[in-house]
Amino acid sequence: MTAHECCEFLPWDTEFFGQQIARVVGQKLDLELVTGITRWCEDNAIACLYFLADSADVHTVRLAEQHGFHLVDVRMTFERRLLQNPTEAVHSVEKDGVTIRMVLPEDVASLQNLAKDSYRDSRFYFDPCFPKARCNALYETWIRRSCEGYADVVLVAELESQPVGYITGHLVNECAEGQIGLVGVGPEGRGRGIGTRLVSAALDWFATQGMETAVVVTQGRNIPAQRLYQRCGFVTRDVKLWYHKWFIACEQELAR
Repeated sequence: MTAHECCEFLPWDTEFFGQQIARVVGQKLDLELVTGITRWCEDNAIACLYFLADSADVHTVRLAEQHGFHLVDVRMTFERRLLQNPTEAVHSVEKDGVTIRMVLPEDVASLQNLAKDSYRDSRFYFDPCFPKARCNALYETWIRRSCEGYADVVLVAELESQPVGYITGHLVNECAEGQIGLVGVGPEGRGRGIGTRLVSAALDWFATQGMETAVVVTQGRNIPAQRLYQRCGFVTRDVKLWYHKWFIACEQELAR
């Protein structure tokens, strides 16, 4: 891999956070590659570099630690096979006062309000150089864009005519895989099994679309989410490590 191929500029992240952001291409490091990465980032005035590392490669982990990469997340991917004979796709299913249904345009503001407080275990909140207000806005933007078509499906849990949870899904047709994106349940909906029902509804929807496997990603520190997916029949596919490397001093870090 040449110096020009070692990193990829991320326009959306750059615009959203107001800093030049890129990511490392590939999941393993060697000393020559680290040198090329550093040179590329300096030449392109990169502020923050993301690196998703192979957790099983000890040489990569040691090089990351030695060259200013900071561990911000353990990325866990779970998978499960889908039913061969799926039920009818979800339109509106009520049980114990909670209805699981397709998203409506008028739900978006409520879902944004749920999303801004639902992802405190993510790598962006764990990195002190990302302002918390922008982290909140990231997930508000993510769920809004999902409702506007970024996701292939958005399901909502409704209690007493108010959205109290949601799940988003994406279809990867070339490998017959349904990918769960965002899952969130607000305080009013917790303790009712809503997370399990949302995941089950998404699995049914994936199956009706011809998908054979479902996949979801969560954080190593997010034990409740891991238990939710395990209850729904998921098993671990792989474990990777998220690192961030900052090439500038940030106000949040300096203030610590």
